[in-house]
Amino acid sequence: MSSPLLTATQLVKNFGGLNAISNVSVHFDQNELIGLIGPNGAGKTTLFNLLTGVTPVSAGTISLYTDHGVKTVNGQTPAQVAQAGVSRTFQNIRLFKELTVLDNVRIAMTNHYHEGFISSLLRTPKFYRTETAMTVAAEKLIAIFDLSAVADQPAKNLPYGVQRRLEIVRALATKPKLLFLDEPAAGMNPEETADLTRLIRQIQQDFHITVVLIEHDMSLVMTVVERLYVLEHGALLAEGTPREIQQNPAVIKAYLGGDA
Repeated sequence: MSSPLLTATQLVKNFGGLNAISNVSVHFDQNELIGLIGPNGAGKTTLFNLLTGVTPVSAGTISLYTDHGVKTVNGQTPAQVAQAGVSRTFQNIRLFKELTVLDNVRIAMTNHYHEGFISSLLRTPKFYRTETAMTVAAEKLIAIFDLSAVADQPAKNLPYGVQRRLEIVRALATKPKLLFLDEPAAGMNPEETADLTRLIRQIQQDFHITVVLIEHDMSLVMTVVERLYVLEHGALLAEGTPREIQQNPAVIKAYLGGDA
């Protein structure tokens, strides 16, 4: 049985009079590949935002299991959540468009390379050793995902699918134990989606991390994930394997558009 990595219990999020998330409980275990699906407006991205510190919860508890014990991450900033081992991408690509591929990845590594204020100000030997180590680590990560040829190009000059890949690589540069991907195939053509499917599998297998993705491309979801959560109107509708979800009458009616 897999060890727990993150649990969220009875999460609630209210925006004024709107109940966007209603008593949702989920759990993610180590080395899992999990999907989160549901109709538009079901609350999927809101749930991601709660779990990654982007949006504060109205009620409920988020617990992260670390090497040093269980850590409650309610009320922590996205940077603090990232330092605890949780990273993510967004629906809309959020790269530093004017910076190179290499610098985009280097920036994401700063949490793990501490130069110190004085060292940075005076450009001491420690500063240069740290900068070199960070560059070497970034180059290795870029090479793994076939981005070495464009390492010196500004992110804005990359094709859309490659920008998506870079955003995922940048998220991996924070050394997460849990990676959230918010609609990674959005706007991709079939060839790019096929490449992304292989990439997600590679990440989960090679980096031994848990990956959770929101995705509307059902062929991608049903191909790669081991377990699915289904949201509807901010509430948890179903949980199960892809086969179980495909055969669930409530899901067929609410999400897939068929008859129950």
